[in-house]
Amino acid sequence: MAGEMADDARSIFSRAALSLPPPHVSLDLLSSGVCVRCIFRLFGVHGDFYSCPFLTGPELHYFLKLQNGCQAGISENGHSSFGLHQCSEESDFNQKYCSICLGILQFPQDLYLGEGTSKDNFSIDVFVEKIAESIKIANHQIDGFFLEVSIPPVIVANERSIWSYMKKKYDSEAWFKNKALYNQISLKDALRLSITESLENKLSVKSGANSFHICLAYTNSEASLSLQNSLRKVQSSNRRRTEKENVVKVVDQCGNGQLDSREQLCSKSDAAILKELSSLDDHTFCDLFELPPKKASNSCKLMITCYRMPVFIGGRYLKFSRKVSQTLWIIDDERMGEASVEEIVGTPALEICRGDSYKFHAAGREDIDVRMLGSGRPFLVEVSNARFLPSMVDVVQMAVKINNSEKKYVMVRNLEVVGSEAWNLMRVGEAEKQKQYAALVWISRPLTDEDLQSISSVDNMEISQSTPIRVLHRRSPLERKRIIHWMKIEKIVGSSQFFLLHLCTQAGTYIKEFVHGDLGRTFPSIGSLLACRVEILQLDVTDVKMDVFI
Repeated sequence: MAGEMADDARSIFSRAALSLPPPHVSLDLLSSGVCVRCIFRLFGVHGDFYSCPFLTGPELHYFLKLQNGCQAGISENGHSSFGLHQCSEESDFNQKYCSICLGILQFPQDLYLGEGTSKDNFSIDVFVEKIAESIKIANHQIDGFFLEVSIPPVIVANERSIWSYMKKKYDSEAWFKNKALYNQISLKDALRLSITESLENKLSVKSGANSFHICLAYTNSEASLSLQNSLRKVQSSNRRRTEKENVVKVVDQCGNGQLDSREQLCSKSDAAILKELSSLDDHTFCDLFELPPKKASNSCKLMITCYRMPVFIGGRYLKFSRKVSQTLWIIDDERMGEASVEEIVGTPALEICRGDSYKFHAAGREDIDVRMLGSGRPFLVEVSNARFLPSMVDVVQMAVKINNSEKKYVMVRNLEVVGSEAWNLMRVGEAEKQKQYAALVWISRPLTDEDLQSISSVDNMEISQSTPIRVLHRRSPLERKRIIHWMKIEKIVGSSQFFLLHLCTQAGTYIKEFVHGDLGRTFPSIGSLLACRVEILQLDVTDVKMDVFI
């Protein structure tokens, strides 16, 4: 069985190799230190052979010799013998680290195990095993994965260097015109083609658009420093025309160790370096870089991490205490209130998801002394890097835990795990949504029937509100137009100066200020409508009209 699989792999390898340019071109690249997978991807050769274990320099060299009509050994079963012992020039075509990908597509174990490992330890299986170990250590539950790859900009420079080399040498040959640069397969895609199937088998899940990301971050500080030094020559040359003295001074300081040039150069972002590379014309690039790129003496180093995109748990909350803030509120290192909705809801969500941290988002907010009643206020808890994906049963248990807490500060309803689209649903129409309130109000004179009529006749009344005095210290002084949709007064038995005010307003209305007028900063107000002093004693939100988590 193993022999048949090996024969199948060699057959796939052979068919793919037939798609390459004339043998002398591939032999030239092999002798320049380019690995087999880079040769295939540079020439846009597609297929499932990237994971083939026989993609080595000596194997391709031997096949090209056969294709070029050289003498070749044939095994007893009629198949070509691709063994390494067949290649007398093995060392010339078995460069340890590729001059383009710097070992990324060769999977040397010292990529992640450090220096001192055997030269022959090249294995996709060992590489995949290392990734699986990282996931296990992080204790992630996974139902799929997405491979996220980052590579140093020097790889892009190496690719351009090899194409510039081939253009100079082979531009007149017919094959070159048919193997344009834009047909090439990216290193990232080639890496995914090489390991995805093995990783799927190892993890027993499929790859694709998944919230769980496996991050393969490659770096090569020595090669990157060399690249940035080369780019710095262009910058120095450009500045020298107008700032020659300053440039000489900087270069002299670097040479004398007065400036840490390595720290300076490595501080540039990859995006900035790539932008500089793309801005170079072909002539300048060829003057700066070796064609082909020099053979690599060390590989990239790899950091394997994994994380999950945020998990969102949404629902509605009700707040029954006037001593509980919506979010954690601390002034001068002192907590304001006894608790917060954020903590009461977010902490259980973090626990069941086993995440790193959480953020609490709500559709609007109420003051600490305002209760949230009715159907509740829509909210989302965003859990970062969750190790566990909660089921509906888990979410129900979370709700039971919150609702049965001893102090009964907060209750939740309609909890569910939702996608990131729920965030947009909460934001859409937030400014236009309607909110209903019930306020306990005192007026400085007895309430009359005319007062009742005046208040109940309000229909979509526009008011103007300047930023309230109580929040001017933290909000910009603006004037806002808001709509009072309707109001009605509920009398309190036995009292002529206290009543309940029920009203429906546009979101963003300052209700307290609408009642007492805020020294004229809100107009009209209940005070101006009743032509007397009015104070609000208590306030409750009774409904948040939004079509989410209902």
